[in-house]
Amino acid sequence: MTKIDPINDRILQELGRDGRISNLDLAARVGLSPSACLRRVQELERSGVIAGYRAVLNPQALGIGFAAYIGVGLGEHTKAAQEGFERAMGRAPEVVECHNITGTIEYLLRVECADLRAYKTFHTDVLGTLPHVTAITTYVVMGSPKDLRA
Repeated sequence: MTKIDPINDRILQELGRDGRISNLDLAARVGLSPSACLRRVQELERSGVIAGYRAVLNPQALGIGFAAYIGVGLGEHTKAAQEGFERAMGRAPEVVECHNITGTIEYLLRVECADLRAYKTFHTDVLGTLPHVTAITTYVVMGSPKDLRA
């Protein structure tokens, strides 16, 4: 397991802000030589602390004007019901996150689509047709003052 000392923490912060930063610039920002910085980044990658790099996409440029979190309750709590629901969510392009959670519902989804009409279609034609779904609660995203997802 890689130790997250203050220098590794700074490396992770800088890469979180800009995953395409050059090793030379990263080294300067964290106060290391380029070779020492590269070794640390490679160790963070090898150990799995850094699992990958992603592009941050502009939803509006992609035609996504609607985002919501949806709480979903299942009427049956079997493995088969959960696996069936998860397979259906895996096939739904509108679902960008699907989390199995504890509490009064089983799943929390993040759904992104073009507009309210597209969401209604997803709500009716996808969620509304699944056999074990008994509760759907939608929380529309009105703004995201802090969003660190890549």
